Amino acid sequence: MVPVMHWATPEERRKLGHARRKQVGRQQHDELLIKARQTPPLMLLQRAEQGRVPALLKLKHHLMAQSPFSYFRGAASVMAADLAALPSTGIVSQLCGDAHVRNLGAFAAPDGRLVFDINDFDETIRGPFEWDLKRMAASLILAGRESGHKEAAARDAVEKCVEHYRTQMRAFARMPSLEVAHFQVHRIGSVQPVHAALLKAERATPLHTLEQLTEPAHGTPGATRRFREQKPTLTRVTGAQAAGVLAALGPYREMLQPQRQHLLSLYRPVDVAFKVVGTGSVGLRDYCIYFEGNGPNDPLFLQIKEEAPSAYASYLSDARPPHHNGQRAAEGQRAMQVQSDPFLGWTHLAGRTCLVRQLNDHKGSIEIEDLAGEGLLAFAEVCGELLARGHALSGDPLVIAGYLGSGGGFDQALARFGSLYADQTEKDWQALRRSGKAGTKA
Repeated sequence: MVPVMHWATPEERRKLGHARRKQVGRQQHDELLIKARQTPPLMLLQRAEQGRVPALLKLKHHLMAQSPFSYFRGAASVMAADLAALPSTGIVSQLCGDAHVRNLGAFAAPDGRLVFDINDFDETIRGPFEWDLKRMAASLILAGRESGHKEAAARDAVEKCVEHYRTQMRAFARMPSLEVAHFQVHRIGSVQPVHAALLKAERATPLHTLEQLTEPAHGTPGATRRFREQKPTLTRVTGAQAAGVLAALGPYREMLQPQRQHLLSLYRPVDVAFKVVGTGSVGLRDYCIYFEGNGPNDPLFLQIKEEAPSAYASYLSDARPPHHNGQRAAEGQRAMQVQSDPFLGWTHLAGRTCLVRQLNDHKGSIEIEDLAGEGLLAFAEVCGELLARGHALSGDPLVIAGYLGSGGGFDQALARFGSLYADQTEKDWQALRRSGKAGTKA
């Protein structure tokens, strides 16, 4: 006998979402309980940095001190604590976990086409869907301020982002589930900041990366090129350390699909480097491997990146600790993207769990200056639609749509929240600058 399990009807799922309004009203999402902070932000940052390369922490703080938005990028652990102090809907989907305007970008899909999507999943975890939206809202306000927009215009951008999220989610709730699974966001390439990122991605070929990151390997037997050192952000790794990095390819190769294993077997590793990436990731171990396939004009670059636990993990009581944080990041990415890097995977290196992915292969991100003028509002709409797709793929669009409804109260609440959190971020940024951790005191 096959056990009979209750299958919730679409109407039951909508009603479940609607009922969560009693748990937290849609207009209550403008709350920010800073007085509920139990741990100072600088201490939260210090905890998140435990186990990182000590020599790189000053660089991380220096990068974070450049602007409030730069601080925000490196302070996911602070916002995770602040979000956890707020009432939540309890409506769960896969979270990007670090949803901000610079964590969307262009990259090459397995079929070679350029796509634009969420592309950073270091903090990914299953949690309340609105946490991604609140982090995105704060990022839009901060990016708007930094790109010369007035506060009202930045708030309008947040409202447009959430409105498009809500409208798209309601559309997903009416669509066959199989259509949701391969839905493409249309007109995306006509949005100027996205168009700029796609142009960068078009230029970011493996041969372009070869030219940017390597140099002729004079005196190196069996190699035509090797990594060009750009200390402290790119440092060659040799000897036993390089051998250890290459050994991590063994477990990685085993988790790949057979056709990807075959493709990887056509490339030989040539050189290894340690690379400093991002802002929040500075201090984590990050290695790049340069491979050569059919001659020197056929390069492949893989990145082996240490993954720490998600900043949200300790605040989600029902979150099961992942066996492998690299696997957590890769599977979270696959859950939210329609198409992912064909070489996406995971491994372990010196007892640390790592994500593996291609480095710079047709990748292009937006810059804050791309959001000047009409760019902010247009890009905010794209952010909302892509977040909706990621949450619909990994959660239940009927439940989320049932909660959000058709009114604009939730949109306005998140715009208010975004401004409040941006204000607080500026205060926290000043505290970092005053602390001297970044090398200079404000």
